[in-house]
Amino acid sequence: MTARAIVLVVVVTSMAAAAPAAAAGTPSPVLQAFEARVKSYLTIKDKAERALPHLARQSTPEEVVKHQRALAARIKEARAGAKTGEFFTPEIQALLKRTMDEVLSGADGKSVRDSILDENPDVPEIRLHEQYPTTVPLSTMPPQVLAALPKLPKGLEYRFLGSRLVLLDTDADIILDSTGPVFQA
Repeated sequence: MTARAIVLVVVVTSMAAAAPAAAAGTPSPVLQAFEARVKSYLTIKDKAERALPHLARQSTPEEVVKHQRALAARIKEARAGAKTGEFFTPEIQALLKRTMDEVLSGADGKSVRDSILDENPDVPEIRLHEQYPTTVPLSTMPPQVLAALPKLPKGLEYRFLGSRLVLLDTDADIILDSTGPVFQA
């Protein structure tokens, strides 16, 4: 059996095992592991934030951007060994693709796809800990898609860049992870 076939069997088995748990209201092991990685990241982020001076309520836009860049630098330093796929593991990506297939094949599928792709060009290279591209507007996340994804704590958001999903830290304005294509654009 090839390595690709083994990965496929593991993903399919994990997803099949996850379905009854999710139906019973208990998060699947795949989603629990994702949530644990997010929680671990929040610990790193909290430590980075505590090391910075607090922003005053009347901070200027320049002070806010300076603080944001300092936070991003501290997070990048703390996650120096981070690699693409640490949040969006192959199991999560398979779940995302299946979810997107379900959402986009539904009655509102065409309008959902159109809203995702509206003013959302593909970005050829997405790098971890880099700022969300300033030339690209923040993509709209259709409610049907958000409802199907694991909930994120304040300060973290899902965004599309083309047909790829990114995990964005909005406080530091950095990309924490990205997927391969999760739907056909």
